[in-house]
Amino acid sequence: MIRLKNEDEIKGIRKSCHLLADLFRYVIPQVKPGISTKDIDELCVKFMKEHGGKPAWYRESFPGAACISINEQVIHGIPSKKKIVKDGDIVSLDIGIDLDGYISDSTHTVMVGNVKPEIKKLVKVTRECLNAGIAACVPGNRIKDISKAVFDVADAHGYGVVYDYCGHGVGLDVHEDPSIPNCLTYPDGRGYGANPRIQAGMVLAIEPMINLGTADVDIAPGSDWTVVTADGKWSCHEEHTVAVFPDHTEVLTECLGLPEDC
Repeated sequence: MIRLKNEDEIKGIRKSCHLLADLFRYVIPQVKPGISTKDIDELCVKFMKEHGGKPAWYRESFPGAACISINEQVIHGIPSKKKIVKDGDIVSLDIGIDLDGYISDSTHTVMVGNVKPEIKKLVKVTRECLNAGIAACVPGNRIKDISKAVFDVADAHGYGVVYDYCGHGVGLDVHEDPSIPNCLTYPDGRGYGANPRIQAGMVLAIEPMINLGTADVDIAPGSDWTVVTADGKWSCHEEHTVAVFPDHTEVLTECLGLPEDC
């Protein structure tokens, strides 16, 4: 069931989302060679606690405040003291804050140091995919208009669009209806089912997951959480929480002030 949010609920979600944007501005400059993903996670926990929030992912028993995925890891990278960020890596930070019961959700992929040109392009195009999806998220369109917009941008560059994981509704819980796939069908032609019309009151997490190679993914050996590309090539993930109004769509997690090459 899709939960349409009222004005007061959107105010609460907006406040959580603005705090999350502040967190990104705080933590991204500290994602440098030599830092562990556990150190990054601890910075996130500290920031949330100091501002009256708590990690949203704890609602789903994820072992961290942030999903921190590096290079071929697509999503759900588990923070670890043993996982050290290196020069040339890309590090996706998927973070949510539970602020007084209101949930925010956003992802930024950070380019660390001397990133290869082909990887910089992947990050650039993934951000373009996100912007295209947001542009298609207007009242009267349908959810699959978002899917098509994301897919068309990535496919034009020959990238793999992850089909096993989707965006989603958000705001009062971490994962709500509707699902927002990043492509129109599975590779075998099966559809994704429901295609509701976008309407005012929806709060949605739009999140392209774009691979340099195949669209196929696996669960990493020895992990119940971490998703990796099936061919070992690198992946990029970007995400914003947006709220739909009768006459516009607001990017609640907009994070102004970040450098383009972050």
